[in-house]
Amino acid sequence: MAAKPKLHYPNGRGRMESIRWLLAAAGVEFDECFLETKDHLMKLKKDGFLLFQQVPMVEIDGMKMVQTRAILNYIAAKYNLYGKDLKERALIDMYVEGLFDLNELIMHHCFQPADKKEQHLATIEDKATNRYFPVFEKVLKDHGQDFLVGNQFSRADVQLLETILMAEECKPDILAQFPLLQSFKARISNIPTIKKFLQPGSQRKPPLKEEDLPKIMKIFH
Repeated sequence: MAAKPKLHYPNGRGRMESIRWLLAAAGVEFDECFLETKDHLMKLKKDGFLLFQQVPMVEIDGMKMVQTRAILNYIAAKYNLYGKDLKERALIDMYVEGLFDLNELIMHHCFQPADKKEQHLATIEDKATNRYFPVFEKVLKDHGQDFLVGNQFSRADVQLLETILMAEECKPDILAQFPLLQSFKARISNIPTIKKFLQPGSQRKPPLKEEDLPKIMKIFH
């Protein structure tokens, strides 16, 4: 029996969270080795486990993989979440890259200085409702299927749901003008593997709290 993937990252969302989401969506159990101190990170570097001296790092299929997009691409391809042909893969990549941009913006909100938080939140809301979510509302309308690409569940669906839920943490009614995205959210949330990941006690991480920031910063700086 193959070993479970092992995820090396602090005990928080960050760039590992999309990897957790995708593994969970694929129904793959995984272990986590949480970085608690800077020494822990330095040991991974010293032992040559981090190709570019940074995490996330995932041990999977005998590899020590780094670079978030490379890890996600591998998982998606391995578990048939990457479309049926090259054109579908290209669409998935386009959608996912857009979602990365919005995801990063949301992820960095907690790191904003107190006097910049309100403006940053306004930027998140503006870009979500005027740049990103209209794209996916139109995709769902034009495509007329339950999923974003082909008629098959893919990593694009997983990562859109993840980003929607993060955006709703910033503004609970952010989908108010997007009925198809509301339906999409309900539909994808009900897929058994996703439903399980959304339950309390899963390996899904909560939003980063301000009191957790100093601990995280000490690991990386």
